[in-house]
Amino acid sequence: MLNLSSALRLEQGMQTAGISGGLQNLRKFNNQDFEHLRSLCLSQGLLFEDDTFPAHSSSIGHNLLPKDELRQIEWKRPTELMRKPYLILDGVSRFDIIQGEIGDCWMLAALGSLTMQKRFLENVLPKDQGFQSDYAGIFHFRFWQFGEWVDVVIDDRLPFLNGNYLSVHPRTSNEFWPSLLEKAYAKLLGSYQNLHGGYISDALVDFTGGVQMQFSLKDPPPDLEDILKAASKSGCLMGCSTSGRMRNTVLRNGIVQGHAYTVTGAVKIQFKNHWEHIIRVWNPWGHGEWKGPWSDGSPEWDYVEPEIKEELYRKKNDGEFWMSCESFREQFSWLYVCNCTPTFLDFRDQPRTGWSVDRHINLLATGRNYWSSAGAGSKNPQYFFKVTNHDPKSYNVVISLIQKNAEGTQDAQKLKIGFLITTENSRVLKQDFSLVRDVSSCFSLSPGTYAVIPATTEGREFEFVLRIFIKNQDYNENSDTQLNPMLLMDVPRQIQDSSYKAIFLKYAKQGSAIDALQLQQLLNDVVLQDEMASLGGEFSFDSCRAILALMDLNSNGQLTLQEFGSLWRSVTKYMDLFRREDKNHSGFLDVSELKSAIQAAGLPVNEQILRLMTLRYGDVYRRMGFADFVSCMLRLETMTYAFQNLAKDGPQVLMTMMEWLTLVMYI
Repeated sequence: MLNLSSALRLEQGMQTAGISGGLQNLRKFNNQDFEHLRSLCLSQGLLFEDDTFPAHSSSIGHNLLPKDELRQIEWKRPTELMRKPYLILDGVSRFDIIQGEIGDCWMLAALGSLTMQKRFLENVLPKDQGFQSDYAGIFHFRFWQFGEWVDVVIDDRLPFLNGNYLSVHPRTSNEFWPSLLEKAYAKLLGSYQNLHGGYISDALVDFTGGVQMQFSLKDPPPDLEDILKAASKSGCLMGCSTSGRMRNTVLRNGIVQGHAYTVTGAVKIQFKNHWEHIIRVWNPWGHGEWKGPWSDGSPEWDYVEPEIKEELYRKKNDGEFWMSCESFREQFSWLYVCNCTPTFLDFRDQPRTGWSVDRHINLLATGRNYWSSAGAGSKNPQYFFKVTNHDPKSYNVVISLIQKNAEGTQDAQKLKIGFLITTENSRVLKQDFSLVRDVSSCFSLSPGTYAVIPATTEGREFEFVLRIFIKNQDYNENSDTQLNPMLLMDVPRQIQDSSYKAIFLKYAKQGSAIDALQLQQLLNDVVLQDEMASLGGEFSFDSCRAILALMDLNSNGQLTLQEFGSLWRSVTKYMDLFRREDKNHSGFLDVSELKSAIQAAGLPVNEQILRLMTLRYGDVYRRMGFADFVSCMLRLETMTYAFQNLAKDGPQVLMTMMEWLTLVMYI
């Protein structure tokens, strides 16, 4: 089992390597460059005013407040409120935060946890800003969004209603990092109104780029206490929430209904004649605490060793309290845990382990009902992974699927998304669907090869980030390579970090379609940046013209954005297949590997078709590089679907599927 220091080194290495999105390649939100804008303001003696998130009711949101209160909103800079304001005063702490009028406890609970993990906090809160030096009324913060880190620039005008902070306010009157960070997050989401109600899990991921898991406390896993201890020990971010239709209702025991909290610690201590698991929790209100066993002033603390009590016990009305694990399960509904890798699943006496991750960004156009066990009927991309180690008493695979906003909507939670896990024989092993932004699940899978199929229960397109975490038991904490783990079946960085729309627009020269020459340049520039894909040669103009002919539904010699989206999904799917079957990493598939790849895709094949394919698309040794593999598979898949459509006419079809495919491969 990883010790704390080695676990942290592994995670920090993953952050540096950009597995959670590269900080070295920040995307500038709204194309605003902090350094440039600040320099411009300083040179002109002006305070920055952000016209993309103005001091206007549109930034508040039109449904957050009654219209008469919305008109009373005033915007003030910290320099107008205090003679000597500070961004940070005496360090950053969860106790700096007091929730305001907005119902963003979910975001503040995640923020409270973030303050306890310096390695994550420094990503979100850059140090190159403040009120004491080069002040120009401009600040910036960073958040992880769907595979990349985003730098969000704001001005420092804050909203007030009747002289009070509308949003979060600091416990210390002249410290402003909580209010400014909250404003940047509101800008990222579109308005302050969009902070009013949300999921802790979303904020935890946005603050870390990590993987989160949710555990029901009404039906808790049997190893809940182990998960909590492992999460606390390995520096995870944690939160919890209560249920209840009457939000913000305070029960007699001090717990708030319909509210989010931060989990700040979990320990096992000796109490009387047994060991007791206790959990520490913090309320983003900054006050209001549990009044039951292990709370401040409870008699349980009188039976704890003095040195342990000295270390753990604080009697303050600061919103933080201890409670037993049993009370925690009774009072709260959900536990949320997040880290760069699923270290919260590293417990019991396991061998030294590490986690590697395979990450994909794509666009999915079909729903779950389009998937068939025959494989050939699936229009959804399939992502393969291999499990080599298995301990039936532990989890070895975590799958995370995050959806981007549905087209034309602000609410990312309008689609019920999820995934299916299939075995090599296409048997559906697991499926998990939920009406949330992020569907993440952990599994204990036997050694073998599996496929993940992202889907939605509706037949609508949605963009997604898919991450597959695999536990490896050959971890060596002294090996430098473990600080930058290889992606198991990785795709080129350009495929990972770019949406297909951005790629299309770049090569379409902002036009509405691309031709064969533009397609050739795109595929060679983007796909063949990957070393494995490039070994087998480039995409030729003739092959791109043939690909275009297969995907060009309008028969006009060009691909529209929608048609290119279909092609892009196929290319990424074929990349996974190619990597899986290229056993010796030569950059080529031989005949047997090609046959295995076709069968894994669920497409029909026999020896005659294989011979024709290698003659037409292979080299003199009957091997096929990736570019030719894409051309070959597109033709085979397209013609398979074409025959299936023709076969619906029944008696008029006078040949078998294999005869048809033999003919089209020969032509």
